[in-house]
Amino acid sequence: MTHSPPQPTRQQNTVRLTASLLITLAFVAVEIVAGLWSNSLALLTDAAHNFTDVLALALSWHALWLAARPANARRTFGYHRAGIIVALFNSTTLVLISLGIVYEAYRRFLAPPQVDAQVLTLVAMLAFLVNVSTALIIRRGSAHDLNMRSAFIHLAGDAASTFAAILAGIGIVLTGWHWLDPLASVLIGALILWNAWLIIRETINILVEGTPRNLDVGAIVGDLKGVHGVNDVHDVHVWSITQNMHSLSVHITTDDMPLSASAAIRREINHLLWQRYGIAHTTLQFECGECGTGLYCDLERAPHQASAS
Repeated sequence: MTHSPPQPTRQQNTVRLTASLLITLAFVAVEIVAGLWSNSLALLTDAAHNFTDVLALALSWHALWLAARPANARRTFGYHRAGIIVALFNSTTLVLISLGIVYEAYRRFLAPPQVDAQVLTLVAMLAFLVNVSTALIIRRGSAHDLNMRSAFIHLAGDAASTFAAILAGIGIVLTGWHWLDPLASVLIGALILWNAWLIIRETINILVEGTPRNLDVGAIVGDLKGVHGVNDVHDVHVWSITQNMHSLSVHITTDDMPLSASAAIRREINHLLWQRYGIAHTTLQFECGECGTGLYCDLERAPHQASAS
C-alpha cells in the first residue's frame, strides 16, 4: 500500500484564502452602499454573490485547516473529505441564491425602477478589478485542491457577473433602458446556477464513491493484466477521497508463488498506477486461485462468498 505525498503548499493556500477573504469582505461593504445609493439590483445581486464568496472562502479555509489534521482511529482517511462537504454546501447555497436573483429580476422586469447608471458602471468596474485580482490569487493554488478550485470558480464567476453589470450600466447610459439592469441580474443568476451545478455534480460523485471522471476503469484493468506475472484481476474499486486524491483496491490473480516473489509485481503495479493514472493510494490483494466471480464486487454477496470459501 502506498500513500499520497503531503501537500507542500497547504500553508501557501491558507495565506491565499485569507488574503482573498479580507479583500472580498471589504468590497462587499462597498457594493452594498453603492447598490442602495444607485438603486441597482445588479450591484446588490453581485454584493450578495460576493458575500457568499466570503462564506465560501471562510469555510474553505476551515476545511483546509481540518485537512491538515492527521488520521486517527475514528477518521482513518483523515479529514480530507471536509473540503468536499464544504464545496457541496457552498454550491447548494448558490443554487438558492441564484433562484432568488431570478425571481427578483422578474419582478423588476414588470416594473423597472430608475437606476443610477453612472454609479452602477463605476462600482461594477471596480468590482471587476477586485474579483479578477482575488481569482488570480486563488488560481495559483487551485491545481491540485478541490477547495481552492471551487473558491476560484466562485471568484471567477464574480468577475464574469460584474462584467455583465458593466455592460448593463453602459447600456442604460446610452439607451435609457432600465430593464437592462434586471437582465444583467438574470445572466448573473444563470451563471451562478451553472457553476453551482458543476460543483454539485462533482462533489456528489466523490461522496457516493463514484469512479473519477478522468479515469477509465477499462484501461486500468487492461494495463494491470499486461503486467508480467498477473494472470487476471477482479473485485476492482476506484474512487476519490478528494478531487485529486484517487484510491484503488483490486484482487490480483497470479501463479502460486512466495510473498517475496509477488513484491516485484506489486512494485510494478504501483509504479504503473501512479505514473499513468495519478493513483497513489492502492490496496492489492494477491490470490493464486479462482477466487473472484466478476470484475466488480457484489458487496451484498461478498459475506456469503467468504463464509462459503
